[in-house]
Amino acid sequence: MGDVINLNRARKAKARVEKSARAVENRIRFGRTKEQKAADRAAQEKAARDLDGARRD
Repeated sequence: MGDVINLNRARKAKARVEKSARAVENRIRFGRTKEQKAADRAAQEKAARDLDGARRD
């Protein structure tokens, strides 16, 4: 016979794991300082300018 599991406990454990994974993603996405965001934005703008400057007409 297979192991008997409590479905409520399994469902709640799965929800906890998903919630912690979502929290890690949010920490990575939103857990940056204003200076880091500004530096990333400046780098993206510079890359766009460099790409536009390299266009041939």
